[in-house]
Amino acid sequence: MPDVASAVTVVGILGLPEISTDDNLPILITEAARRLNWPDGSIGLDDGDILVVTSKIVSKAAGRTRPGDDREDAITAETADVVASRQTPAGSTRIVRTRHGFVMAAAGVDASNIAAGTVVLLPEDPDSSARELRAAIQVATGLRLGIVVSDTLGRPWRQGLTDAALGAAGLQVLDDHRGRVDAHGHELAMTVIAIADEIAGAADLVKG
Repeated sequence: MPDVASAVTVVGILGLPEISTDDNLPILITEAARRLNWPDGSIGLDDGDILVVTSKIVSKAAGRTRPGDDREDAITAETADVVASRQTPAGSTRIVRTRHGFVMAAAGVDASNIAAGTVVLLPEDPDSSARELRAAIQVATGLRLGIVVSDTLGRPWRQGLTDAALGAAGLQVLDDHRGRVDAHGHELAMTVIAIADEIAGAADLVKG
């Protein structure tokens, strides 16, 4: 039997408006996704597709914003523990563990892609947000879908940023290889593939 190459297709969703508090995010995503143009000529969504939604629009729709002059207070409020901090001429930088358990700069409090004078907090419960989005979009489309709620993170001792999963629903987020045997007969003891993170990173290439 000939070898069959595996492939993943990643397509950016265009046409979403600026998201504001109380917007119906599932409907807006569904309407935009129905206009997707795939490389094979098909349009819209299909069973088994995975939608990657940035945490920022989830938070904006849920009203998880604060006045910008409260940014440092917002970081403190979202912080469970300070991992590292540094004072620079541009101001202070804090790497913290959030109440969710994420380790990230400024507790994920972000002032980009939001109206001036406002900051966005992370979703209160990203997994719950993913489940709610999935349920609503599945009702609207009649399809079985996966949802990943993503955010941009740095990595220790590596330059640059990538997107990672903060929450997910409807997909296997980890592929545990522990106990399996490699091609040389060695049992794997530590390998757990971060599937949801890899999907989030791939989606970041096309989200714009």
